[in-house]
Amino acid sequence: MKVRCLIVDDEDLAIDVIAEYISRIDYLELVGICKSAVEALAVLNQKQVDLLFLDIQMPGLTGLQLLRNLSNRPEVIFTTAYSEYALEGFELEALDYLIKPIPFDRFIKAINRYFKMRQHPLEIPEQTVKDTFLDSFIFVKSDKVMVKVILSEINHIESLRNYVSIFLKDGKEVKTLNTISNIEEKLPESHFLRVHRSFIIAIDKIESYTSGSVKIAGQYIPIGRNYKDQVKQVLEQRSIE
Repeated sequence: MKVRCLIVDDEDLAIDVIAEYISRIDYLELVGICKSAVEALAVLNQKQVDLLFLDIQMPGLTGLQLLRNLSNRPEVIFTTAYSEYALEGFELEALDYLIKPIPFDRFIKAINRYFKMRQHPLEIPEQTVKDTFLDSFIFVKSDKVMVKVILSEINHIESLRNYVSIFLKDGKEVKTLNTISNIEEKLPESHFLRVHRSFIIAIDKIESYTSGSVKIAGQYIPIGRNYKDQVKQVLEQRSIE
C-alpha cells in the first residue's frame, strides 16, 4: 500500500518541487494539495493522509498552529525557508524539518525516516539519486533577482568577505550576498565537499589533488587544515593507487 501524502504550502514553486519529488518514488502517492492551513483542515477531515508536507509561514493559520490543532494527525515533515522554527517543529514531534530549496537526496532522507519509523526501510537505488541530481537546482539572490543555478553545473563556490561566488562549468560566475555555510546547507553531501572555510567544491569536477589542494578547471583550490582529514577520507574512497 502506498503512503498517502498531502502538501500544504502557499508557494507554487515549492508545491511543484515537492509534488515532483513524490512522483519519483513509487511508494508515495499524492492525494491532495492545499494552499492554506484552513483548507488543509477540511481535507484532513475528509481524506486519509499518512504523511503531511507542511509549510510554516502561511497567511491566516500557520503550519505550527495547524499542527497544534490536529487531534488525529498524520506524520509531519515541515518544509520551510526559515530555520528558526526548527526547535519548535521538533517539539511538536515533527518527523523532519526540511529547509527550502530542498535537494532531492535530503528529501529521500526524510522519507527514509518515515519508513524506518514504520519498520519498513525504503531503499532507493544509488543510481536513481545520481540521475535526479542532473535536474536539481537552487535559486540564489543576485542583483535583486532570484537566479536559478543548476547544481550539476557548479565547479566550486568561494566565500569572499560578505558575499559568495558560485563558479559554473561554462565560465560564468553568480555572486550572492550570503554565507558559504548557508549555501552548503542546500547542497547534497554526495556531490559537494567543503575543503576550506572559504571553499566548497563539486567532487565530480576534481581534475587532480594533493594533500594541500585540489585542481578544478585549471584552478588550484587550497584544502584547509581543519578540513584535511574529512577531505582525505572522501577522496581516498574514490582513489586507486
